Parts: sequence; structure tokens; C-alpha cells
Amino acid sequence: MLLQRLAALPDVTVSVDGRPAGGGLPRGAEALFQLETAIHGLSHDGLAKRVPLSDLAPYRTEGPASPDLVLDLCGDVDPEASRVWRVTYDGAGGEEALLALILDGRTPLARIEENGVAIAAGRLGTEYGGIALASFQDMLARTATLVVAAMTGAAKATALPALPEAAQAGAPPPMPSAGKLGVRAAKALARRIVQKIYHLCYNAPHWKVGWRETNGRDLFELRAHPASGWQVLPDDGSRFYADPFPILHQGQLTLFVEDYIHRLGKAIISAVPFGPAGPLGSPKPVLELPYHLSYPFVFERDGEVWMIPESCANGTVDLYRATAFPGGWVKESTLLSGVVASDATLVEHGGRWWMFATIRDGGGTIRDGGGAFSDALHLWSAPDFRGPWTPHPNNPVLIDIASARPAGRMVKRGNDLIRPVQDCRRSYGAALGIARVSRLDLSGMEQVVETILNPGELWNGRKLHTLNEAGGFEFIDGSAIAPRWKHRRGLT
Repeated sequence: MLLQRLAALPDVTVSVDGRPAGGGLPRGAEALFQLETAIHGLSHDGLAKRVPLSDLAPYRTEGPASPDLVLDLCGDVDPEASRVWRVTYDGAGGEEALLALILDGRTPLARIEENGVAIAAGRLGTEYGGIALASFQDMLARTATLVVAAMTGAAKATALPALPEAAQAGAPPPMPSAGKLGVRAAKALARRIVQKIYHLCYNAPHWKVGWRETNGRDLFELRAHPASGWQVLPDDGSRFYADPFPILHQGQLTLFVEDYIHRLGKAIISAVPFGPAGPLGSPKPVLELPYHLSYPFVFERDGEVWMIPESCANGTVDLYRATAFPGGWVKESTLLSGVVASDATLVEHGGRWWMFATIRDGGGTIRDGGGAFSDALHLWSAPDFRGPWTPHPNNPVLIDIASARPAGRMVKRGNDLIRPVQDCRRSYGAALGIARVSRLDLSGMEQVVETILNPGELWNGRKLHTLNEAGGFEFIDGSAIAPRWKHRRGLT
């Protein structure tokens, strides 16, 4: 995949040194991969599959005497011989180092180094922590993204921190022995059995929405959970509500949510009005399509209300207009197509409209190994929110599992643009970051994450991944436990 992408670049000729290098994945790792493939239903043709050397036939296998650039994927190229870009994970080269970091539970920092200096960097991630093969494939895919971005001049190394302290202290963690990999495989099988039993007893995942009155001080100011805690939008256990987006329209506050029905395995968009004391009833469906919908980014413009729900399952970013608010949604246009875009978020800044979304290479399931959904931020700009939308020349502008994916509307505080972001290092939607955007223009985007909010005593869900406010109310969401027997008996 990497060779195909590099060869497709203009004025680039690729040759391959396919001689065996030291290291590489031990057979114990391949056995673990085979087990995970079976118990999780992963593809047998993912990015971790060994390919025969004959697959290199379309490329030159004897390099020129003086190449313009050598890309070292194994960590064994003499840097004195020519100009070398070395791909490292927490400072160590080779796929064995990447897998060792994954098995050690770390979030690898991938860097492309020249003479020891990083010229591009990305904090790699996955939504499938605990599954070594899925994590490995997601991070291999994003490594390819980073390499191509460095070749085109899009990727930068300034947006991410230096090497983690553990990497600075010495060598990366060693690859576990065959015996330890066997123990890990046994534990993986046991965890999968426990997961199956858990899913028989509980609806999972299950999210919940929290709300509160701000009384003039929101989380962007507090940078901590309010001492008063949060009220919870109730559900009956057969469905959950997530991705809360409120809007104050004609004096009425209305909350839009992802409404996920467990028995259907997909979500619709629902809405509920709010009064001074909270929700007036329960959310009612306002938009349902044949595919999964979430993240109902709703806004008012030109006297009308618009929505861009996430529809990555359809490979599009679509714009809808309300004809009978809060319902009556009609599709106005497709803003982007042929793209797996998560949580598209718009903001007007510097005389232009900007769209933020994380992009996944390839398809949209755990089985295809197309990279994570949450670690590669892309931007588009347009003169109007209806488009036409132009991709940013430096896409992806950020590769970072800790701060790439949007987590709600951006807000302005004076001259500053503040951006809520998802911190998915521990797992998808595990924590909420608040970032200050210091630059947003046609040359690039830069941000600094100033605060990370975690679940805790004042928000006892296990996760926290959306923040929005309107009309004096503020909303968040996080995960919860929902026993299947509870709603079957009609309990709440």
C-alpha cells in the first residue's frame, strides 16, 4: 500500500531493497494474530499479512547508486551512505518495535527522522485497544499516511510533543517471549468469552447524556467538572443517547442527540425540547436513514436551521435543512463524498468557513485494517457553508489520537478559537480535551491542548467525549452500564 501511494506521487520513482533485515515479527506474534483473526472475525488479508517478494515485481529491486532519498523502515540503513529518512516508533525502528509498544499498552509516537531530527510526527491510535492485530494494522496504515504526508511536505513535527519519557529513558520494551505471547493469547481468548457473556447480559456500548445549567460559567472557563455535577437524560435501556447538540431557535432550546436503538444496531437522530427545569419529555425521532447517523452538528444561518449529521457509514458528508423544526429535514446537498469522515464540525473564521473531520483510509470496519477513525485530522475550506469545499493542501493537518477528532462545536473567547477534542489514547472517547487554536489558515492549523477532562466522581460514566452548550445549558456524554433484563421488565 505504501509503495503504491509513493509511486503515484508526481516525479517520484520508487525502488525497493527487499533483502531480509534483522528483527521482524516472531512466530509467536503471528500465532497471536491468527487467534485474534478467528475470535474477532478479522480479515485474513489485512495489512499485517505477509506478502511474497513477487509482489515487489512492479517496482525496481535494485536501487540507483545515488538515490535522492532512502526510506528506512527497518532501522538498519547506514545514514552515512545517503540521505536517509528513518521511520521510528518511540525512537526505535522496525515493525517489531511497533508491536512491542502495542503489547506494552503504550500509545506510539511515530516519527520520520533525518539525522536524528524529526521532520514529521504523529501519535498513532486505534479504536480497538486490546486487540493486538487490529491495533497493529491501524498503526501501520497511519504510518503510511505519515510517510506520504512527509513526502508531499504536508506533515510537520511541530504539533506534537517530544518523545515520551519512557522512550527517552532507553530502549523500547522488548518483544515478549513465545511463552508470554502464548499466555497473552490465552488471556485474549478468555477476554473474548467474557465479552460475549457480557453482551448477553448488557447492552453495550451504552452512552448517556449529561446536562446542567451553566449559570454563566461553562467548562471552557471552569476547566473542571462543576461542583454541582450533572443531571442525566434518562433512557429505557433499550436505546442510548449520545452526541448532544443543543440549539436555541426562536426562544426555544432544543437538544438533538444520536438515538441508538440496540436491537437495530444503528442510530437515528432525535430531539427533545428543554424548559427551565430540564427536558420536556423524551427525545423523538426527527431524521432516520437506512444507515447509521450520529453527531448531529446543528446550526442556524440565513434564518434557517441546518444540520450535518455524521454519515460515514454512507461515505458522505451531507447538509440538511429543517422545513418543520425540529423535524422536516430535507437534504440540501452532499458536501463531501467517497470519504469516511467522522464528526464533521464547521466554524466560520478569518472570512472563510472551515470543516474539521477525522478521516479513515480505506473502509469503515474493524475487518479491513484501514487505519483508525480518530487520529488523522483533515480540513476543508469554503466561501460559504454550502460549499464548494476545498481540501486543505496540508491534509492531514494533524495525526494525533489524543487531539485530532472533534468533540463538539468550536467557540470563540475574545480573539481565540477554542476547540473541544477527543482524547482516545486509552480507548475511543475516553476523555475530553480543550484545545486553543493558535493558527487556522490556508497554510496550516496549529493548536495547543490546555486541559483534559476525565470521568470521575462528578461524572461517573467511564468515558467523556462531547461538549456543547446553548441557551444557558451545557451538555456532555459518556458511557454507562445497561442491563438487558432491566428494560425488558419495563424498569427505568
